Amino acid sequence: MTQAKARGERGAPAEEPGAETGAAGPVRVLKKYPNRRLYDTRHSGYITLADVRQMVLDNEQFVVRDAKTGEDLTRSILLQIILEAETGGMPMFTTPMLAHMIRFYGHTMQGLMGAYLEKNLQAFTELQSRFTEQSGSTGFTPEVWTQFLNMQAPMMQGLMSTYLDQSKNLFVQMQEQMHKQTETLFPLPFGVPKR
Repeated sequence: MTQAKARGERGAPAEEPGAETGAAGPVRVLKKYPNRRLYDTRHSGYITLADVRQMVLDNEQFVVRDAKTGEDLTRSILLQIILEAETGGMPMFTTPMLAHMIRFYGHTMQGLMGAYLEKNLQAFTELQSRFTEQSGSTGFTPEVWTQFLNMQAPMMQGLMSTYLDQSKNLFVQMQEQMHKQTETLFPLPFGVPKR
């Protein structure tokens, strides 16, 4: 094959089959068909939600598209994986927590809450990553981690308590800043008392 053919007609490098290009490089494309089956365009075969879950665990970049319309269905597939994980075994979210999350949909604070949860999850992931690096690559399995955390329960509770307090304070500060910005942008009419 000539270099011109390998680059394609416009001179761009040929893309890997079954991939789109994203910010972090090639993105694996999965197609969802009306029969609810997922087709992996890279490997030319059907896959399951368990396979997609493994892709998430492996930090593989992918997108799920509707086979007919091309609509991005990645979020709905990820939500299906979360639902499966929540209904089987030990759920991560309590019923009151889920109820609180539902109450934020349609609320004026919905965008702020989403950003707040995302930043906290990012911070928690970085903390876990640093802890793993400091403990060395000693091949900690989930069972070993559980035993270790159980032995360190008082320290971990204190650490988590401090983290949650800081997180709560950050949320309150963000809320106060938004309130002040709102008052600046939309001053109260004359005669209406401030809170």
